[in-house]
Amino acid sequence: MRTDDQVSSWRAVEALRAGVPNRDAVQALGSSQPAIEERFRRQLHEAREGLHEGRHAVGSIIAGDFGAGKSHVLEYLQHIAIENNFVCSKVVVSKETPLYDPAKVYNAAVQSAKVPGRTDAALVAVAHKLDFNSAEYAEFYRWVNRPDNELSTRFPATVFVFQRGKGDRNPEISDRIIRFWSGSKMGVGELRGWLNELGELVTYKIDKVSAKDLALQRYKFAPRLMAAAGFAGWVILIDEIELISRYSLRQRAKSYAAIARLMGKLEGDGIPGLTTVLSITSDFESVVLDQRNDEEKIPGRLRSGGGDEDLYLAGQVERGMRIIRQDKMLLESPTEATIHEIYDKVRAVYASAYGWAPPDEYIAPDRTARIRQHVKRWINEWDLKRLYPDYTPETEIAELLQDYSELPDLEKPSHDNAEG
Repeated sequence: MRTDDQVSSWRAVEALRAGVPNRDAVQALGSSQPAIEERFRRQLHEAREGLHEGRHAVGSIIAGDFGAGKSHVLEYLQHIAIENNFVCSKVVVSKETPLYDPAKVYNAAVQSAKVPGRTDAALVAVAHKLDFNSAEYAEFYRWVNRPDNELSTRFPATVFVFQRGKGDRNPEISDRIIRFWSGSKMGVGELRGWLNELGELVTYKIDKVSAKDLALQRYKFAPRLMAAAGFAGWVILIDEIELISRYSLRQRAKSYAAIARLMGKLEGDGIPGLTTVLSITSDFESVVLDQRNDEEKIPGRLRSGGGDEDLYLAGQVERGMRIIRQDKMLLESPTEATIHEIYDKVRAVYASAYGWAPPDEYIAPDRTARIRQHVKRWINEWDLKRLYPDYTPETEIAELLQDYSELPDLEKPSHDNAEG
C-alpha cells in the first residue's frame, strides 16, 4: 500500500508527465520566477487595501513560449493566494470559456474557485461563513444597499432574503440564492414571492437587466461578499489568452476589451477586491498584433461603423492591446544551474513515487529546449530504464508551434438577453 508521501509524489510525476501542473507538482518543484512572485505579492496587498478604498488592484500579464512553464507559475501563484486568505480561481480560455463572454468566464471562475480552509463549492462556503453580526458584514450590507453601487436591485434583495428570512433558515431558498450569486438565472416572480412573504415587496423594486450586465455586476458583488465572510478578496488566474487569436474579428475586439477590464485598466470600471494574472505566449504580439495587424484593423473597423457603442469599444480594444505590448512580464529563461536543480527535484520525487532511484546521469541541457521538454524526457527515460533495465532510450524532440489562425466558428456570439 502506498503511503501518503508516495501518493503525493505519484500525482506530481503524473502531472509533470502530462505537462499539466497540479498542487503536488508545484509543491515538489516550487517556482523559479522571483520577479513575478514579488509582483504578485504586491497585487495581493493592493487588492486587500483596495477593497476598503474602492479601487481595483491592477493585474499582471505574464508571457512565455509554449511549454516554458506559464501554467506552472499560475498554479504556484494560486497557492500563494490561498495562503494569504484569498479565494482563488483558475480559468483556461477555451471553446466553452471564451474570453469575450463575461458570463461564461464568471461561471468558470466561480466553479473553479478554491476557498481557504474549505472544500465545498466556493460561494456555498463563502455564504455559510457569513457572520451577520460582524463588522465586515455590516460594511458589506451598507454597500450592497447603496443606490450608487451600480448593481441591479436583485443583489440587495437576495442579500436581504438570505439574511433576514427564508434564505438562512430554508436550505432550498438559500441554495437558490447562492446559485444566483454564482451565475444562475433567477425568476423575478420567484424573488418577489420571497420579498412579499417578508413584507418587503415595496422596498425592493426588481429592475430589468441584461445577462451581460448582470454578469459584470456579479464580478463586483462577489469580492465584497467574500470580504464580508472574512476573506481578503478574490484572485482570478486566466491561462492561454493567446487562444483569442482564433476568434472572429468582433469576438477578438471584445476579448481585448475584457483583458483591459480584468486588468483594472478601464477608468470607471474597476472591481475593488479583485486582482488577476493572465498568461499569454510571448510571440502573440508579433504574430497577431503586428503580422495580422489587429492593432490597426480592429479599432479601424469599429470606428468606421460610427455607432457610439463601437466607438467606445474601440477605445477599450486599444487599451487591451497596449497592455499586451507594454505591461507583460516575460518568464525568466532558466539557467543551467536552475535546470540542474529542477532535475534533482524531479529525480527525488520520481524515486519517492516508485521506490526506484533513477541513475544520476545529468547531462548539460540543450538551452533551446523548454522546461516541459526536459522534464518529460527525464520521466519517460526513467520509465523505460525502470521497466527495461537493459534498454538505452533515446529521445527526439519536435517543435510544436502555436496555431494563431482565425477560426470564427470557435464560439458563436452570445446574446445579451434580459433576465426576468
